[in-house]
Amino acid sequence: MRNKIAVISGIIVLLLVNWSIYGKERHLKEGKIVYLQLAPVDPRSLMQGDYMILRFALENEVYKQLPTKNGKHGWRRNNIIARDGRIVVSLDKNAVASFKRLDDLTPLAENEILMRYRVRNNTLKFATNAFFFQEGHAKLYQNARYGRFRVDANGELLLTSMYDNKLKKLEPPVTQAKAGS
Repeated sequence: MRNKIAVISGIIVLLLVNWSIYGKERHLKEGKIVYLQLAPVDPRSLMQGDYMILRFALENEVYKQLPTKNGKHGWRRNNIIARDGRIVVSLDKNAVASFKRLDDLTPLAENEILMRYRVRNNTLKFATNAFFFQEGHAKLYQNARYGRFRVDANGELLLTSMYDNKLKKLEPPVTQAKAGS
């Protein structure tokens, strides 16, 4: 009887994991492309390998609109009421996002989309707060000025890659494997 329960539990776990993977793959394939401008970041952590902490330029505009404990709006980060939500951003011709407003359920304009945010420890987060890259490529990613995301209909974001100030993708050069290795 225990073996049957273990097998059934294993099958259920595998189904759930595969369903999650399928959802993320679909999100990456079908999500709307959006570029978020980065705020200054620290590109290196010796403790966790090579990565860059991500902050986004539109965060300050969002902070100014979030309610605070004293009932006023402002961007005193240690005073905001921690809650998750969605913002409305407009996209320019290159799909670069600009903050418009907090989501108030009004219909979106043709060039507007919703983006989900989370507030944790008085810090605003969009999708992720770090971008990991292969060891030895820190210099390449120091030029990052935009993060490219795929955004689904619910406003969930998935980071796909980093771009420079001209929206050119930053990626390490392709190296060919040595013969015999």
